[in-house]
Amino acid sequence: MRNYLLVASVLMLTFISIHAFAQEGKTGAWKAPAEADKITNPLKGNPDAIKEGKKLYKQMCAICHGDTGKGDGVAGMTLTPRPASFHSERIKKETDGAIFWKMTNGNPPMAAYKDLLHEEQRWQLVNYIRTFSSK
Repeated sequence: MRNYLLVASVLMLTFISIHAFAQEGKTGAWKAPAEADKITNPLKGNPDAIKEGKKLYKQMCAICHGDTGKGDGVAGMTLTPRPASFHSERIKKETDGAIFWKMTNGNPPMAAYKDLLHEEQRWQLVNYIRTFSSK
């Protein structure tokens, strides 16, 4: 019985440690790699890209990030960590390339859109997301 309790205790502590380690990455700010900052936005300043990005945003992003980009979408309320607010200073300071990289690669609970949206659509979304920081 004594060995059983020891093994059970070790297993429980191991599980808690693994869970805590897995959660650690989710509590800090999600950062794209430095090379993402060098990616140039080919559609920057393109009003048509913003218009198309708005349509995509309503279809793909608003459910989690909210209609006004504050990270308060219906589905986002159930996620940990919560979706980013595109009005935050942290997001405003990110390069377009970093936002594109994050959207492309994802980081759970944020989905990766590399296989769901083609490159131009992801850039359209970046351009629309930038309109939130000017509001």
